[in-house]
Amino acid sequence: MENTTKKHSFIKGAALLGITGVIVKVLGMVFRIPVLNWIGEEGGAYYGVAYPVYSLLLVVATAGLPVAISRMVSQRTALGKYAAADRVFSIARLLMLGIGIVSFAICFFGADAIAHSVNIPGAAPSLRTIAPALLFVPIVSSFRGYFQGQQIMVPTALSELVEQSFRVVVGLILAYYFAKTADDMVSASAGATFGASAGSMMALALMIFIYWLNKDKIKRRAKNSVAEDESSKEIIKQILLIAIPITIGAAIFPLMSTIDAWMVPNRLISAGYSSSQAENLYGVMSSFCSSLIGFPQVFTQAVAISLVPAIAAAYERQEKLEVQNNIKLGTRVTLIMGFPCAVGIFVLAEPILNLLYPLQPEACATGAPTIMVMSIGIIFLSTIQTLTGALQGIGKQLIPVKNLAIGALAKIVVTYFATGIYALNIKGAALGTLATYIIATVLNIKDIYKYTGTKFDFMQTYIKPFAASVIMGIFVFASHWGLTMILPGAVATLASILIGVIVYLVLVLLIKAITRDELLVIPMGGKLVKILDKVWK
Repeated sequence: MENTTKKHSFIKGAALLGITGVIVKVLGMVFRIPVLNWIGEEGGAYYGVAYPVYSLLLVVATAGLPVAISRMVSQRTALGKYAAADRVFSIARLLMLGIGIVSFAICFFGADAIAHSVNIPGAAPSLRTIAPALLFVPIVSSFRGYFQGQQIMVPTALSELVEQSFRVVVGLILAYYFAKTADDMVSASAGATFGASAGSMMALALMIFIYWLNKDKIKRRAKNSVAEDESSKEIIKQILLIAIPITIGAAIFPLMSTIDAWMVPNRLISAGYSSSQAENLYGVMSSFCSSLIGFPQVFTQAVAISLVPAIAAAYERQEKLEVQNNIKLGTRVTLIMGFPCAVGIFVLAEPILNLLYPLQPEACATGAPTIMVMSIGIIFLSTIQTLTGALQGIGKQLIPVKNLAIGALAKIVVTYFATGIYALNIKGAALGTLATYIIATVLNIKDIYKYTGTKFDFMQTYIKPFAASVIMGIFVFASHWGLTMILPGAVATLASILIGVIVYLVLVLLIKAITRDELLVIPMGGKLVKILDKVWK
């Protein structure tokens, strides 16, 4: 039992971040659903331009350095070098501050140029109001990386909750005021995006407070630690060697969204749609569809974040078997969550959109086919994120970047030609994204085997969760069809989702898609095992 707990300890951290991520996503829906219902397709287009640009700059500012901090802190703490770990954090924090200042300046002072370049000038105020977040979030991320490197996930979880809570409250108040009182969709969208800036300020205040509370313990531990004489230059070099490839790789996702923001409206116009039609179609895809598809990433990102320090520590100790076991378990966990999400969204595409955006029925009908295409990508994106974390943990951070870049090139080609076909319209962009995920997944699996020797159990990793998800999908489809005859649409959708969750959980446990030992290391797993032992025997 001790060995099992040690080997799979990252699951507890992933569980905490996963639960936090669900709450954060629910809060995000509490925010996005009324906001998009208030601002409609016009405001959604402004919002849909600001967030991809913000996300791209944020990735450049935060994606690589927190992972570098996490990995370098984990490696040093595994060997008792606590003073060296703290020195890494101090230097990285200053780097994050500098990058944050540059990112803020680009977004704030370049807002007009960016908005005009995508033919949606009304997006400029939204870009300016979200710019302050680019100053604060990088510093917050440095604190998160420091604690994650010690496999302490509570500060990250708390800061995410605080950040999202303030974002929701401030953003909703401002969006409602400008949309309902002033009937100004430009200002309403800008008010909504300012919520991100407010949330990041509060998250930074919390992280500084948590660090201050632990200041004496950190100093004592560093004083009694193994001596280390790394120079600042050596530390910066190591940070950049890890961070730059990860940043480039992570930037590909928002870069793809930014390319869509430029390419999709223009290709739709060339296909025969008017400027307003193209703007509205892009608004449906970027604001209504993308947010829903992003929900399952909560779980997979939690696994990936917890996986990096766990694998880095095992790799540093040259424990090859533990590295392989963590990779296999992490991949199985993400697919156990990814398959049902993909099938569920595919089966209930339009009902879910109508549930979330009841005031926008036309946008929901338009977005449903696109959501169905995008939902297939959830399976591959889940695998990409986990295997990327694994490769980063063993020091091969450049490999997933190369693989994703190859996939992104395919996306540009597919999106350009497919979106220009009148009948496909925004579904062409979804097909391009799907092509990216498939290519990157296949290449990542090949490289995981090459560098770690990890072989996946095909039945346990893929077939079992897929079979359980298909059966669940049949139950969901049938129950929704029947329930809509006796219940209101929203209630029927919620009920069928609940039925799907119950059916899937029962199936996963019955077919042993997750093992007894693995259940023991998750929260409340011991009690569940006692019940299941009677069934499994």
